[in-house]
Amino acid sequence: MRHPACSLWFCAAAWLCAAPAPAAEPLPRSVQTALAASGLPLKSFGFYVQPVEAGDAAAPAALAALNAEQPFMMASTTKLVTSLAALDLLGPTHGWHTRAFSTGPVAGGRLTGDLVLAGGHAGLTPDELRRWFRQMHGEGVSDVQGRIVLMDLMVLHEEAQPALTPVNLAQGALAASPVPRAANLQPLVVAVQPSSGVKAVVTLQPRPLGVVVVNDVFMGGGCSAWAQWTPVAGGSGSQLWVRGRWDASCGSRDIAYVRPPPSVMLAPPALPQALAPTPLASATRLVAALWAESGGTLRGRVVAGERVRGAPPASARWTSEFTTPLPDLIREMNKTSNNMAARQLLLSLSEQARPSSALREAQDRVHAWLRAQGLADGDIRIDVGSGQSRAERGKPRALVHLLLNAWRTGGAKALLDSLPIAGVDGTLAHRMQHGSATGQAYLKTGTLSDTRALAGYVHAKSGKVYAVAAMVNHPSAARATPALDAFIEWVAENG
Repeated sequence: MRHPACSLWFCAAAWLCAAPAPAAEPLPRSVQTALAASGLPLKSFGFYVQPVEAGDAAAPAALAALNAEQPFMMASTTKLVTSLAALDLLGPTHGWHTRAFSTGPVAGGRLTGDLVLAGGHAGLTPDELRRWFRQMHGEGVSDVQGRIVLMDLMVLHEEAQPALTPVNLAQGALAASPVPRAANLQPLVVAVQPSSGVKAVVTLQPRPLGVVVVNDVFMGGGCSAWAQWTPVAGGSGSQLWVRGRWDASCGSRDIAYVRPPPSVMLAPPALPQALAPTPLASATRLVAALWAESGGTLRGRVVAGERVRGAPPASARWTSEFTTPLPDLIREMNKTSNNMAARQLLLSLSEQARPSSALREAQDRVHAWLRAQGLADGDIRIDVGSGQSRAERGKPRALVHLLLNAWRTGGAKALLDSLPIAGVDGTLAHRMQHGSATGQAYLKTGTLSDTRALAGYVHAKSGKVYAVAAMVNHPSAARATPALDAFIEWVAENG
């Protein structure tokens, strides 16, 4: 695949900021058959595919399109937007530094004292920790006689998600989840109140951790709503569906008291979510396991220390530093669909210290960047950067527009290298393993209980490269996965 060199990120070709491309051809018969086999209505699907090279045309026609101007929940294809914004706003050479130091002498690989891991704004993924521990062994520390102390170190692991500002469930968002704790089996109180939007506001007390809340309470037509636990389609776990109709005259009411399934953890109701503590318990277990896996020994245990920043104290006997380049973080984030890494990367676009202020500033900065890319305000909306929020929506045409812009810039290679490859690795390792797309489709996947999505680049047999977006929003979205794969296969074979 070729990557044209370009020193400018914004609209490298004039037609990128011009009117939408000419109308696409109808969907091919093979794709229509796959859509029909899913049993889902056509309005649930959104497709758009366009060649990345302009050729002789001012704006090349889309190869295929369906509902391309309809906003869809993007799920984890939102990470593409977060990736592209970070590559431009921070620069592909940007990196973060995390430091370690000893509190005692080091000799013959043995540290007599504590090993302290301090700082690191973006956090470290498990793979980065594993590599850093091996680096430390090469630098002379493999046997820690004291403890491993975590000081302001964030581990970007799905079992250790940071607390974020609560998301308005009137927009069907995923409740932000802090650290998993001991199960709290008290009833979950579900309340509904009117809103000025399409849907009522749904609130939950105590907050469920890592639970998808599907809000289908629409405004108008009565005061009737109910809640029900349902299994997640195609996976493990449960989701809470809240459905019904609500009117402005209904006011705010508790509409249900439901006991959570045994696997669901509840946060303490009195603790404001924005102030919830960092998930240190899960992180300490993970750090201990990775240290042992790397070949290190530890006499003490891994503990969480006070929060510190900056350089290690002058009294430190031994130091180590690990650098996380932005392209490496994006690769880990997109190949494995690491939600926590995406959320932290979005926050890194802000200079604010308070999480709530940082999130607002980062959102504003990304939306300003989207406008600079030539998109309208309603084309793509970013909330937490990972796709976990149902407020994160985008039009298939708009997402392809960003991918086309990216292809014509110097940062395109970092994005392409981060994407799962069909039938080869990442979240696509076991999909499209025996067809024209195998090894030729570089796509970010997206999965929520009612969303499936693919977006990225496809290298067709013709030699042409296409930017693609394929999405489905429906309670039975899992049934549409074969249809999305069939669409990508068709692009690879016939594009």
